[in-house]
Amino acid sequence: MAKVIVITSGKGGVGKTTTSASFSSGLALRGNKTVVIDFDVGLRNLDLIMGCERRVVYDIINVINGEVSLKQALIKDKNCDNLFILPASQTRDKDALNLEGVARILEELKQSFDFIVCDSPAGIESGAFMAMYFADEALVVTNPEVSSVRDSDRILGILAAKSKRAVEGLEPVKEHLLVTRYDPKRVNAGEMLSVTDIQEILRIPLLGVIPESESVLKASNSGTPAIHMDKSDVADAYRDVVGRFMGEDLPMRFVAEKAGFLKRLLGGR
Repeated sequence: MAKVIVITSGKGGVGKTTTSASFSSGLALRGNKTVVIDFDVGLRNLDLIMGCERRVVYDIINVINGEVSLKQALIKDKNCDNLFILPASQTRDKDALNLEGVARILEELKQSFDFIVCDSPAGIESGAFMAMYFADEALVVTNPEVSSVRDSDRILGILAAKSKRAVEGLEPVKEHLLVTRYDPKRVNAGEMLSVTDIQEILRIPLLGVIPESESVLKASNSGTPAIHMDKSDVADAYRDVVGRFMGEDLPMRFVAEKAGFLKRLLGGR
């Protein structure tokens, strides 16, 4: 049975779309037929990060309105044979999304895909609600700062009270914590919340920690999901996230500060 996974947060700019691109790519690289849907109607950034912006002809609103078939709107990813993208519209209003139309699309996708990844816009507006409503599992993305964590806590409340599973009294949405833009040096200096601090506030299982890195910006500018940036900590971190999601027991890397050359020379003292 296909699984619907939402990538969500309360605050903008925390790395949801970067995560959606890399997480869906990672699932596909493991042989799972995966589709990633952009729910950010009006802005639409997923296609840029996936490097398929010039191939967008139709979008999710065209499908909801019955103007084209779902197959016509899906774009095959250039890096992964098992990955497809359903873009958002840049020209329509966010209210063009509706529960009935989204439900119809998801039911059709479930016939062909193993995983359906929903890239949610920030906040609690209609696009974000649509992305969260049908979720089986949620990756709650947060930066190690108080405002980001506080807003993520609000999202957890919505998942627990307003998702389809909550409304119908089913098993709750399975929640995972993903901390992005993490810098252990700044944590040690008291400039950022630690992973422990964040877990104590949100109280959901930690799926992974993505380190702060310039390679994320390079990946976005080149239209390549960060998981494909070989020999980068970010790519390794996202591969670990996918592995843990698939049930592997992997050590949590990139949480401790790396020792400098002199420190390593002196045996870490």
